[in-house]
Amino acid sequence: MSAPPPPPPPPPPEEPVAVAVVGNDKVLAAAQHIVKSLATSKNAADDMIRILSGFDHRLSSITADLFPSPSPSHSLSPSDADTSEPEALSMAAFDAAEQLIHLWDTTPEALVFDAPDDAAAADYLAAVDVAVDHLAAGSLAATSGRAGVAVQLAMARLEDELRHLMLRHSVPLDASGLYCSLRRLSLESMDDLDASSEFDPTTPHSQEGAPDTARSASLVGNPFDDQLFDLVRPDAVDELRAIAERMGRAGYESELMQVYCGIRRDLLDECLVVLGVERLSIDEVQRVEWKQLNDKMKKWVHGVKTVVRSLLTGERRLCDQVLAVSDELRDECFVESTKVCIMQILNFGDAVAVCPRSPEKVSRILDMYEALAEVIPELKELFFGTPGDDVICDLEGVLGRLGDAVKGNLLEFGKVLQQESSRRPMIAGEIHPITRYVMNYLRLLVVYSDTLDKLLDDAAAGDLDHNASHGGADEDEDYLESLTPLGRRLVKLMSYLEANLEEKSKLYDDGALQCIFSMNNTLYIVQKVKDSELGRVLGEHWTRRRRGKIRQNSKSYLRISWTKVLSYLKDDGYGSGGGSSLGNLSSRVKEKFKNFNMAFDEIYRSQTLWKVPDPQLREELKISISENVIPAYRAFLGRYGSLVDNGRNSGKYIKYTAEDLENQLSDLFEGSLGSANHSRRRL
Repeated sequence: MSAPPPPPPPPPPEEPVAVAVVGNDKVLAAAQHIVKSLATSKNAADDMIRILSGFDHRLSSITADLFPSPSPSHSLSPSDADTSEPEALSMAAFDAAEQLIHLWDTTPEALVFDAPDDAAAADYLAAVDVAVDHLAAGSLAATSGRAGVAVQLAMARLEDELRHLMLRHSVPLDASGLYCSLRRLSLESMDDLDASSEFDPTTPHSQEGAPDTARSASLVGNPFDDQLFDLVRPDAVDELRAIAERMGRAGYESELMQVYCGIRRDLLDECLVVLGVERLSIDEVQRVEWKQLNDKMKKWVHGVKTVVRSLLTGERRLCDQVLAVSDELRDECFVESTKVCIMQILNFGDAVAVCPRSPEKVSRILDMYEALAEVIPELKELFFGTPGDDVICDLEGVLGRLGDAVKGNLLEFGKVLQQESSRRPMIAGEIHPITRYVMNYLRLLVVYSDTLDKLLDDAAAGDLDHNASHGGADEDEDYLESLTPLGRRLVKLMSYLEANLEEKSKLYDDGALQCIFSMNNTLYIVQKVKDSELGRVLGEHWTRRRRGKIRQNSKSYLRISWTKVLSYLKDDGYGSGGGSSLGNLSSRVKEKFKNFNMAFDEIYRSQTLWKVPDPQLREELKISISENVIPAYRAFLGRYGSLVDNGRNSGKYIKYTAEDLENQLSDLFEGSLGSANHSRRRL
């Protein structure tokens, strides 16, 4: 029986294998391998350990012992060094840069510019420079491919770093301060003219002095107009510029532009929200009620100045600082990042320009026009070069449409004046609400005289017809030619008003009350012209003609009201011996006194209720009446009073002394029933 086979020999000892590492050990093992491959000197090892351990405590266990000391046997001979050292050093630098870029790519949650070590960002940027230069140099195909990968990884990280830095270091607007400022401006602005009020005298626009406050409110300075904001904290600008320069040199301008413009565009949009400049479509603006639209227009006026002088000026400065790598890129990025902001402003201006015409919008549209015209020169300095040409063209287009809206609304105002046909007369003949409304409106317009003179040139003011049937035809052609475009428009609008008032005066059956109504309204117009810039625009010629009309109306009033009364005080030659008996003469005198008393009492009852608001005009009318009535009454009473006084019931005929009449006349035109208790003394 054969012997059993020997047992199989034990397997040869296996070669030692690397134990698979997982989790934390894998990170440590990879870092140790990288550090070993990068080791060239003891100082380099120390630097790398410091950088890595700053990002992850797991890497702090790496020690410098892992780095082999340079061996003399590895030293190059002098001849080798002469031929290989530049290329060797270049490859060594690229290898180190590549490894550092790849290392950071393995820790995507970490950020280079947030590293606790101040040198981390500089080291990484230096590595990017090496990789970009190596790729641009067109080295060996193998290393060029590696360089392309390294650059691609680096650019992806720099995009993230740029985005993070811009968001973290952006400086928000002081929303509370801006809101307080805008609220104050809103409270100080006047309530606006409202054509739908039908010239209601109780509306703010019909009250004295209202238009004078309007322009002062619009001129209130926005405390943010001239404040230049640092839109990004200054200490971050250098880091942003360093990133932008690397991305630009690497040919990643489009990616740089996309990141930069996207972030800045969103932040500027938030600023507009703070300023109250809303994103509204034309349809939405059309549906907004006037009170709300008026508030939005006021915010737009102050918002556009703040946007241009603070935000866009600051944005241009930031763009110039960060994107200095390329003038073309800088200009394109500025236009692109501000485009939405500018378009939001322009869209609202366009929407307002095409809103239905109504007179109350003129002053607010003029504010918008002036605000935009004021900042366009500043915008031209910001949006220079070809990329900004379209922006400036759009701005000037909206400006032109706002100007057209002003002219269109003024034409509409003229039509309102011509077509207004209320049939309700002012009972006391006082100033009509339409007169207050129009004059306050015109006083508001004249404050914009410089702007309106530019808009209302002769060609644009083609609706002016110097041969019109009312007002304009009364003016001398030479006088009209001497006026500014605004002056001619004002003359025309006032002629519409005067024609309207003339028609309204015909609503009174009493011709004397027609005269009082005309005097009151004409004097009010003259005073409003004299006490404002209207006087300068229209000149003394215009005012002098209206004062002449007041004098004519005063004479007409005296003739219509008092001619019949005075006819009863005429001396018809009773004492010339016409054969009349004393009794017959007495009877005729009594009839004269009776008729005078009846006529005077009728005037007193009605004209004490009439109203002449201006104290000087009221007093002048009373003096004129007294000068005509009192001497005639005193003379008639002195000559024939004795024929009545001796008879029975003489008080029935001689009701007043001359002094009584003076007292009675003092009650006229006060707008209330006069006293019935004046002393009446029989002679």
